[in-house]
Amino acid sequence: MAPQGQGSSSQNGWYSFLPLLLIIVVFYFFFIRPQMKRSKDQKKFKETLQKGQKIITIGGIHGKIVEIQDTTVTIEVENGIHLRVEKSAIAMDHTQTIDASKNQ
Repeated sequence: MAPQGQGSSSQNGWYSFLPLLLIIVVFYFFFIRPQMKRSKDQKKFKETLQKGQKIITIGGIHGKIVEIQDTTVTIEVENGIHLRVEKSAIAMDHTQTIDASKNQ
C-alpha cells in the first residue's frame, strides 16, 4: 500500500512557516528599515556640518559651530564660551526644533 496524504503534509509544512515569515517581513519594514534610514540621514547630517550652523548636542547644549576638525567640532555657547565636542555628540540642527515647534 502506498502512503496517502503525503502531498498534504508538505503543504502543511509550508503553512507552518508562513506566520514566521510574515513576522520577519513585518519586523523588517517597521523596525529595521526605518532605523537604517535614520542612521543614514544622521551620518549625512554630520558630514554636511558647516561653520556658523546652529546645532544641539545629545546633552541638550545649544551652540553655533565655530570650527570643524576631523572628529571634533568647536561650538560657541553664550558669552563667547567655546566647547569642543565629538561630531557623534551632535544630535540635530537647531532649525529642526524650530520647524517642529511651528508645526504643533
